[in-house]
Amino acid sequence: MKIIPHSSAEGRIAEIISDEVLITNADDALQLLADLYYQDFVKVVIREQNLAPGFFDLKNGMAGDILQKFSNYRFSLAVIGDFSRYQGKSIRDFIYESNKGRLVNFLDSPAAAFRA
Repeated sequence: MKIIPHSSAEGRIAEIISDEVLITNADDALQLLADLYYQDFVKVVIREQNLAPGFFDLKNGMAGDILQKFSNYRFSLAVIGDFSRYQGKSIRDFIYESNKGRLVNFLDSPAAAFRA
C-alpha cells in the first residue's frame, strides 16, 4: 500500500494506491482510519477495488458498518470507481444519497475526489 499525500483547504488528503483489497470489514476500516488520522490526514481517497466485493451488497450490512466508522470519527472518504455496473435500485440510491453529503462520496476519478 502506498499513501500519496495531497493538500486541500480542509487539510491533508491521503490517496491510497494498492492492488489489494484493504478493507474487508469495519475493523479494517477503523485501523486504516486511525493510521491516517494519526498522520494528520482528514480525508482518504480509495479505489473501489480496495473494498471487499461484499461492500456493494447492501443486504449484508458491510457498507453500513464500514461507513459508520468514518461517520463516527467525521473522517471523509471518497471511493473511486465505475459504479455504473451496479444496477440494483438500492445500491444506486445508496450511492446517490451518499454523494449528496460531504462525508462519503462515490466518484469516478481522483481529481473529482480532491474537489469534493
